[in-house]
Amino acid sequence: MFTVLHSFIHIIQPVLEPLCLIAAWTLIASLCWSFFSASRDAVAQAKKMHEVPCTDCQFFTNDSHLKCTVQPLIANTEEAINCRDYTQQRQLY
Repeated sequence: MFTVLHSFIHIIQPVLEPLCLIAAWTLIASLCWSFFSASRDAVAQAKKMHEVPCTDCQFFTNDSHLKCTVQPLIANTEEAINCRDYTQQRQLY
């Protein structure tokens, strides 16, 4: 059994080496592309979350139990980007 397998491997070895090389480089390229894609998506998500105006709103409490007194369900989420109840905090000088 092993002699048949050994002779079969010797027959397909000239084809097998380039295929393994191509498969290895394809795997490396797909890993690099996945890392690049994940990084790009994380940066886009971070930019979108920086548009959330909640921390500058006068109704924002910065309390973990009740973050916003007017819109508690959408506070600090993407839905709060265009919040109709947003009122900028008054600056005390």
